[in-house]
Amino acid sequence: MTVMKSTIVHIGIERSWRDVYAFAAKPENMPLWASGLSAGLEPDGADWITSGPLGNARVTFSPPNDFGVLDHLVTMESGLKVHNALRVVPNGDGAEVMFTLLKLPDMGDEQFASDAEWVKKDLQALKKILEE
Repeated sequence: MTVMKSTIVHIGIERSWRDVYAFAAKPENMPLWASGLSAGLEPDGADWITSGPLGNARVTFSPPNDFGVLDHLVTMESGLKVHNALRVVPNGDGAEVMFTLLKLPDMGDEQFASDAEWVKKDLQALKKILEE
């Protein structure tokens, strides 16, 4: 068994955690703040399809829930599956949004750090939208 290196990127948002969850849980809203999905998502049955620099990918989202879980599985055309753990939890009267970034086997330290900055930028975009 191999455990990959990981880091949790998080941000506080001054908005009810339920409001943050409701907005972020809609796949059609993700391109507004998740720059990796800026090309958009198209529904395909229970999943969604997106295209990006690495080709098309199938995105399977966790079902609606009362726990703030927004996990999604991204399946690349190559067959690589990447589990993205995303959570919204109460933080006082607001919310804390947390993304667990995993360092994939072929990823160097520089790329991992760059990806963490990318996630941070995306979470800042989500914060800006929800605090306006």
